[in-house]
Amino acid sequence: MAVPLVGLTGGLGAGKSTALGQLAQLGAAVLSADEVVHELYGTEQVADAVRARFGEEVFDGGRVDRRALGARAFANDADRQWLEQLLWPLVAERSAQFHAQACSHDPRPPAAVVEAPLLFEAGGEARSSATIAVVADDGLRAARIAGRDQAALASREARQLPQQRKAQLATYVVVNDGTLAQLRERLADVLEQIRR
Repeated sequence: MAVPLVGLTGGLGAGKSTALGQLAQLGAAVLSADEVVHELYGTEQVADAVRARFGEEVFDGGRVDRRALGARAFANDADRQWLEQLLWPLVAERSAQFHAQACSHDPRPPAAVVEAPLLFEAGGEARSSATIAVVADDGLRAARIAGRDQAALASREARQLPQQRKAQLATYVVVNDGTLAQLRERLADVLEQIRR
């Protein structure tokens, strides 16, 4: 039986990365789409395409400056869509490789989980056996991201589906409003259901 491929998503400050870490501790194979994108920016293929589109001003010392690129790409829809069309298929390809590797492990993990903030926006649910939305109270989410660049976060949040919509679309919803132990227990319950 194949290892289930699970998409993990949620709004800013909901605790996706924390949930991914807990799922890894529970035995799941895990992959962060954000980390994949970070790696892709270091490849010649992506760097050359970004340079051709945006020029040297989004580079720092020969490497893509993610902050500068984000400011440029998210300033207008055409540039954002171009960047998404460049990256999303490559992330999907990497996710498929990750899933194949997880299926070849012995013993097999209970699930192969890909954390993707834009899971539904990118159509990643179509490749997943199940999806998990991590949600939290808006006040709690705001407190968690209080020390970060608010303008950049607001721009990112604006292009994402609202948290409530992600919860409606997800196979499982995990509320992250308590302790780490409570989150882990809720995720363990979801993993058990996915394995059935």
